[in-house]
Amino acid sequence: MKLTKQTIIVFLVSLSLISMEIIWSRVFSAEYFYTFAFLVLSISILGLGLGALSVRLSKRLAAKESFGCLLSLTGLLMLVGPPAVLYLQLDFSQLLSNHMMLLNLLAAIVILGSSFFTGGMVISGIFRKSHESMPQLYMGDLIGAALGVVFAVLLMNTIGTDKAALLVAFPVFAASLLSFTNWFRLIPLLLLLSSFVVLPKSSVILKSAKKDRAEVIYSHWDAMARLKVYKYSDDYWGLNIDNAANSPVIAFDGDFDRPDSLKIPFSIPATKLTDRFDNCRFLSLGAGGGGDVLMALQDGATEVHAVEVNPSINKMMTDGFLQEFSGDIYNDDRVRVVSEDARAYVRRFENYFDVIYSLSSNSFAALASGSFALAENYLFTTEAFQDYYKALSGDGYLLMEHQFYVPRMVSEILEALEKEGVKNPKAHIAVYHLPTMRRHLILLAKKPLDDATIATAVHETNAENYAFFRQLYPAADSVKGNRINQIIENGWQEAQLTASTNLSPCNDNRPFTGQLGLMKNFSMERIKKKLMPYEFQGFPLSIVIVLVILAIVTVIVLPLNFLPYLKSGIKFKAAGWLYFFAIGVGFMAVEVILIQQYTLFIGSSSYTFMTLLFVLLASSGLGSFFSKRFKSNTPFIFIAAWLLFNVVFFSLVVSVFGGLSLFWRIAITCIMVGPLGFFMGMPFVKGSARSGELVDWGFAINGAASVIGSTLVLLPVFLWGFNYGLLMAGLFYLLAWWLLGRSFTFNSK
Repeated sequence: MKLTKQTIIVFLVSLSLISMEIIWSRVFSAEYFYTFAFLVLSISILGLGLGALSVRLSKRLAAKESFGCLLSLTGLLMLVGPPAVLYLQLDFSQLLSNHMMLLNLLAAIVILGSSFFTGGMVISGIFRKSHESMPQLYMGDLIGAALGVVFAVLLMNTIGTDKAALLVAFPVFAASLLSFTNWFRLIPLLLLLSSFVVLPKSSVILKSAKKDRAEVIYSHWDAMARLKVYKYSDDYWGLNIDNAANSPVIAFDGDFDRPDSLKIPFSIPATKLTDRFDNCRFLSLGAGGGGDVLMALQDGATEVHAVEVNPSINKMMTDGFLQEFSGDIYNDDRVRVVSEDARAYVRRFENYFDVIYSLSSNSFAALASGSFALAENYLFTTEAFQDYYKALSGDGYLLMEHQFYVPRMVSEILEALEKEGVKNPKAHIAVYHLPTMRRHLILLAKKPLDDATIATAVHETNAENYAFFRQLYPAADSVKGNRINQIIENGWQEAQLTASTNLSPCNDNRPFTGQLGLMKNFSMERIKKKLMPYEFQGFPLSIVIVLVILAIVTVIVLPLNFLPYLKSGIKFKAAGWLYFFAIGVGFMAVEVILIQQYTLFIGSSSYTFMTLLFVLLASSGLGSFFSKRFKSNTPFIFIAAWLLFNVVFFSLVVSVFGGLSLFWRIAITCIMVGPLGFFMGMPFVKGSARSGELVDWGFAINGAASVIGSTLVLLPVFLWGFNYGLLMAGLFYLLAWWLLGRSFTFNSK
């Protein structure tokens, strides 16, 4: 296969743009709450589509002589984009109450979309000029995107996210060099040189104006998270993750033989549970800065499993910045350090834990999936609590604390125990409130709990401790009206009638525990006030963001794709226009859901994101290249059949193969997703064969539809689960199949 110059340019531009998209989503999910990261996806795809539309409307922009300048401009905009947006100091909580903040958001959208706009001009211009070579050109686009995923993750993990944001324009400058002739090549060379000149100052350039809560004595920023270590005092540091989650790091000298009076106190101790076992096997879910591990070792646990999904945190504890300060506890012979998703580790662990302990693990962190999904982890679903219950020893305990989710978690625990065949689930659970810490605490036991254990498991539940520790279930007569007690005694359905947040149990098919908002709480009066970035007050923020994006694209952007009908010359038939719309919605809907779904199977880490996107896009590129060898109906039949298979059997795949090692889980993912991607790469090429030079218009329609697909699919997903989202995507592919069969050509004079 001989690659043309046009294919190489498309490959390089696509590689650079998707790398930038991923890196930017990491930047903005660290600086703003995670729903903004999802907005990056919409802006990028929208920019590509609008760039393609401008090429359809202006022949001058489609001229290859302009490609070099457009690509140099693309690279320049990529360099200045992130610091420019950070300079705007967006505050989403004031978005609808402060007109200036709304203008700042619009400015951010223009800044972020500009490089995709100019890059989209070049890609669609090449598609238009060389539409006879679409199988190879579209392959270059998709393979470039696939390698861009790897390129972005490797850059962030090797040199840091801040430096990666400045180097990501390198491929597009290389494409500009190929497009220019003679001395004009100095333009991209000078721009590339400038990116290397400012590289040492990247941490300053990409620093927001937010004031840190304490002195930052260490920072690290990779594809997983932005980590900061705050120095609160000489004896107490704090590990901050993405400006959202926090984990304490306690100074320790390594001496476990100190008398009881000198032992380190913990606000939520598991000592009385650990002491019940002669050889306690202790599991920390989300070990963070090692506070749980220190507590377990101090309490005499003989085996401590420190499970943390972020390997950089574990490295800091084992042989990095936090090793000495924390007393080198992670190199203690009793500690097993595990860099893996907690659910995946619990599923594959062959023995049992006496105590499973979790403090404030967050379900709202964007992690590596960044903008490609409103990311949630799977720590708090009904099936998760089934896994935890099965992983407990015969006398084992789960102690889990959280600020926001406990009412919903209680609903899930009761459902999980019923599914496990427990005769009286209510007898296995106790719930506490720590008002001074604004926390709730769940105690779950493998055996029914007795009154003495409930009253003494953590702190004594008595009048003396009532100000900072009180029992919500089983509840005394004076507090029987509390929400937790109502859920356990009467069921979540009855409690939901008067609740301001969503109490319904989440499951692995609908894992959005953090989305507590209810549409009954939506009002124009509330959105004009300062909004919290999370939904613990009941405002349906995630759904509102999705609806706003849908409204903007549907009302403003989508109609722009009808403008070419006002020009003279060849135009799309209705079937052609709708065809590119349908495959755009379908492709992005599938992509968003699969990234989230396979996070359950592989684990919540950059492995999932990189594996899934790379395999899906690379195999789609191969499908594009070989598309002429398959009949027009073949890809649609296979896609629909695969989606139906996934709906029926995905949960079985997780239960059968979820206990395998990470290598085999990744291998199975490649085997499952590769064939789907192969056929998903064909519909665009099949449509371009019938649209000829109108393929740039098709690319524009496809871009707008992709934004709609990535947001529209979230509505059935939020309400009913991933399976309904995949069925929606399948219906759009079947619609495209029907449209393709209606007409031999999509064009009309």
